[in-house]
Amino acid sequence: MLRRTAVRLAESISKHPLNLREASATLLPPLPLFRRILRAHRHLPYEMRSLGDDYVKAEFRRHKDITNKVHIIGFLSQWKVYLDQLPAGPGEAKSFRGKPLDPTVLEKMSAEQLGQLYEVMHVTKDVWRPVSPEQDGREDPSGDRKQS
Repeated sequence: MLRRTAVRLAESISKHPLNLREASATLLPPLPLFRRILRAHRHLPYEMRSLGDDYVKAEFRRHKDITNKVHIIGFLSQWKVYLDQLPAGPGEAKSFRGKPLDPTVLEKMSAEQLGQLYEVMHVTKDVWRPVSPEQDGREDPSGDRKQS
């Protein structure tokens, strides 16, 4: 008796928006996911891109021979979540700063994972250490060129 309308058909089945985990539920195969991540890194500043590309390549290489399906699904889904958080274009990449790590995720990490996170933290601090104009060889505010 009820007649379906175009508006009703176009409505979402659920009234609540999808959360990040549900939106990332569609897994990409490893190679297309890898390529899309590297393409998304193109919009990042050079230092972030270099560090990110090296890390992604090493992780995918390290996990290429994994046969545990649960591990594969977890690996691909977490990289898909990462891809979804990357800026979509050059305009967004300029203001991209990442996001803080969720404390519950940190609590669930193994000792090995915490060690890797600690190493990444130190590498990124070295990459993003502010450079003064004197160290960079740029001009100071008065217009005089500094010699190193």
